[in-house]
Amino acid sequence: MSYFTFSKNFSPSNWTLILLPLLFLALTFLLILPSNIHLNPLSSNCNSPTSLSRKSLSTDTMKPDYRLLIGIITLPERYERRHLLRTIYSLQTYSTATAHVDIRFIFCNLTTREKKVFIALEIMKYNDIIILNCTENMNDGKTYKFLSGVPALFGDQPYDYVMKADDDSYIRLDNLVESLKDKSRVDMYYGLVMPCDKENFFPFPPFMSGMGYVLSWDLIEWMAQSDFRQDETGGGPEDMWTGKMLNLNEKGKNRYDNAPRMYDYKGPSPSNCFRHEYVTDTIMVHQLKENDRWVETLDYFNVTSALEPSKFYHIE
Repeated sequence: MSYFTFSKNFSPSNWTLILLPLLFLALTFLLILPSNIHLNPLSSNCNSPTSLSRKSLSTDTMKPDYRLLIGIITLPERYERRHLLRTIYSLQTYSTATAHVDIRFIFCNLTTREKKVFIALEIMKYNDIIILNCTENMNDGKTYKFLSGVPALFGDQPYDYVMKADDDSYIRLDNLVESLKDKSRVDMYYGLVMPCDKENFFPFPPFMSGMGYVLSWDLIEWMAQSDFRQDETGGGPEDMWTGKMLNLNEKGKNRYDNAPRMYDYKGPSPSNCFRHEYVTDTIMVHQLKENDRWVETLDYFNVTSALEPSKFYHIE
């Protein structure tokens, strides 16, 4: 007799005992599985979290101690540099403080068909680019345009801090996050104070080096509403003009100098107050304009030490 032959006397109650558990199991898959298990798609879209939205290792349900936006000032044609930075920052995690960090690349209007097509692809893939309505420049108001425009872009979810950084700066996010944990959330100006050696450098009212500086959200809102003229933000190094804007208006009273943890790459150049050898608790290294400088810096901080052995590659 077959094991799958049912008796003619198989009653409706027996069927109920079999079908009810199966029905319950089916409902479990339909109702519970989608809300608790997320399958990773092969590609992302512009509405999904970007690869450069970095969070601490704490649970997503915990409210962060603070929110930080990092705007990296760069140029549209620097595709290779953006790829490097995305890779570096997407691999960094931090557990010493509860923070939410978003990183965006900042340019002005695109001027060629090639840039428009290639940058559109990047936005579709990563959604980490902000294009300002300006003509591309370094020291003619681009940074001011970014900082003063942030409230209009992110006013519905304000940050506690906004950072301007260069694309030749290597930021160690864990140390940056930890260093900001106990800093003031109002009227705050953070970076490497320049000039750092008043005896050997031409005297100038203090400002934070353009390698990377942080402003509290209230200062960003003030910049957006200020009547400080647009032409007064150009005509010289942008970091000096940011400092000048704050100094003339008696803003940024809570200032934090991060020497010697923020500094320029030394190489063969003589050491000074803003350029010296690597330090173990580095927050930022600047002037990494060539790939060999990036290689030396990443090697020093053992960035690739977590690479696991595999039969698919051989790297020594």
